[in-house]
Amino acid sequence: MARGNLKAKRDPLESVRGWRERPTHRVIGLMTGTSADAVDAALVRFDGEGLTAKATLEAYRESPLERALRREVLDVAGAVLLEPERLMRLDAALGECYAAAVMELLASANVSPRDIDAIGSHGQTVRHVPRHAGGGQAMTLQIGSAARLAERTGITVVSDFRSRDTAAGGEGAPLVPIADWWSFRSDDESRVLLNLGGMANVTYLPRGEGLGAVIAFDTGPGNAVVDAVVGLLTQGEETHDAGGARAARGRADAALVSELLADPFFALPPPRSTGREHFGQRYAETLLKLGRDLSLGDDDLVATAVEITAGAVASAIETFLEPRAGVDAIYASGGGVRNAALMGALARRLSPRPVRALADLGVPPEAKEALAFAFLAHLTLSGLPGNVPGATGAAHPAVLGTITPGSLT
Repeated sequence: MARGNLKAKRDPLESVRGWRERPTHRVIGLMTGTSADAVDAALVRFDGEGLTAKATLEAYRESPLERALRREVLDVAGAVLLEPERLMRLDAALGECYAAAVMELLASANVSPRDIDAIGSHGQTVRHVPRHAGGGQAMTLQIGSAARLAERTGITVVSDFRSRDTAAGGEGAPLVPIADWWSFRSDDESRVLLNLGGMANVTYLPRGEGLGAVIAFDTGPGNAVVDAVVGLLTQGEETHDAGGARAARGRADAALVSELLADPFFALPPPRSTGREHFGQRYAETLLKLGRDLSLGDDDLVATAVEITAGAVASAIETFLEPRAGVDAIYASGGGVRNAALMGALARRLSPRPVRALADLGVPPEAKEALAFAFLAHLTLSGLPGNVPGATGAAHPAVLGTITPGSLT
């Protein structure tokens, strides 16, 4: 009887068996970045295999993290000592949160979970130790229980993408460059794809070049320092500078910007990566202390944080990318594109190179990274590598991620 029941049940790996033989797949990509403000969920249809696949973004939704959950993510990410049980509880809570985000996305798109082949879940980074800080070996930890996500949705999950790259000697970040090259390469324009998440990172796509010419790296803080400064100034009542309004009212202190841009990280050549451990709460506290010593007002402190972010991006592009094959245009994505002060500072510092929103290339800026992790899951299930050694410093291309089967029913 038991054996008969098992035969009648659904094969939990049915959706991924023979992946490369089937022409079309539907994959959900999930992303929560360093800012930990929302779950970005993208439903993507892939037609074709690997790097020749064509993608259609069928639906996109942002599900904000509850205030208490976001606070716990940030507290855990910044903790020096941590009880394992606390990390385990947060892992489970995020898994439930991701599952809810998937079901909300599907409901809004009127799509059944049974019509989805896989989920690519980046997870929430709670600790990232780059190679230069880890004795030559990067370490990274993303949580958000794939088991709970698969159990609640019934969909097979690909997760833990970064650890295979670190095992191969890489930084584990950034991983989006392969998707950037696949989506946005050009024969006519040397492009920089700039992501303004909690950290800022760039992907360089020299005109007419293959994947081997791609380089990518973290430039430093994106939204994290600005958000942390606003949080400190408002005792947590505000989580970010909405629209860049505070920075627009303030005036950055040029000397303090120069002092903080002298941080040794900014001189490191790529491949390089960073995280909230370096450019997070403690960095923001240092900025506030130095700014208060200079009698800077609240809005001046936010404006200074914006200029540090923009200065780090501009310096990285001018130092490490421009000399290679020039830069014709910069296309920005991520939450930072909503900060008019930051976008204005970038445009000023990078002139005459134009700074444009990624929407100019046909992709909503806010959806880019979720789409990328759907693509990375598609590559993994095709048995193809998802990292770019020129971006992460890994010894070789590697198939990324861990596969958690969907439910039997």
